[in-house]
Amino acid sequence: MEIRCQMTIFTTTMNIATEEEEDGDNLIFRNEISSFDSAVITRRQQVEIEFSCIYPKKSNVSLEFLVHKIPYIFREKGFGKFTYQFEFFQSSLFNIMVDPATYPLEVDLQEIVYMEIVSTSSVPNTKMFVESCKATPSDNPNDSTYYSIIQNGCTKDETVQIYPRSQSQFRFAIEAFKFIGMHDQVYISCAVILCEAGNPNTRCDQGCINENSMTTPPHNRLVREAVLETATHYISQGPLRMRRSTDSKAVMALNLNLVFIAGCLLAAVAMVSGVVLYRSSKSKIKYQPLPTSE
Repeated sequence: MEIRCQMTIFTTTMNIATEEEEDGDNLIFRNEISSFDSAVITRRQQVEIEFSCIYPKKSNVSLEFLVHKIPYIFREKGFGKFTYQFEFFQSSLFNIMVDPATYPLEVDLQEIVYMEIVSTSSVPNTKMFVESCKATPSDNPNDSTYYSIIQNGCTKDETVQIYPRSQSQFRFAIEAFKFIGMHDQVYISCAVILCEAGNPNTRCDQGCINENSMTTPPHNRLVREAVLETATHYISQGPLRMRRSTDSKAVMALNLNLVFIAGCLLAAVAMVSGVVLYRSSKSKIKYQPLPTSE
């Protein structure tokens, strides 16, 4: 199969021809760009540029399903069955939850993102504590690329806002951001603990602990108080994606135009170079004066 198209650069017309071939493993597109004057004949050397593109017939494709997280369910000794539900909300009133069908959530940079974590337990008189929260570009809390939002019960990001909450509820907000590099999404992961409410010896009642003042409790205390709090569980929700602004679309369009213009200029330079080389290769004619009779 051969495809031909034409475009005009200044007064020169460029002819683009494409031939499609294939072998056992690849599709091959062979291309040739040539120039000619818009006339019946020409006295100018044509530019001929050949290049090819090879596409494999088989390749590995990975799909990432962006699924809204349903409540996390756990069971532990002394606490029975308990759940954590992590949701995004539309405002600081926390009265309208973001529709899970709209995931991934598109937000603008610096837009306030409102989040809520709620716990339920089959055991009465429990208290939830959010020990840490961090952002990652993947749905993996152990991703090597991350940004700490809350750490050891203390806020790390200056835009974090903590709202009044109950023992089974944690509400907070942060200004939207994006990771630098080839990352287009943000997941929020939090480490949560469920404790016996009102017990000052639990991690839930200790609250924010500065890293410099952290100490490891004695082993016998850990054993004695093991049933007073659950293990740390990681829950996540997302992703968030930054909405593409009108300015960025305009910049992208400008870049595409610049690429096209640069390609045209390269073709024109190649054409001129071909003419110069062609002319320089011609044999030079030497002129001698004819003898004259006096």
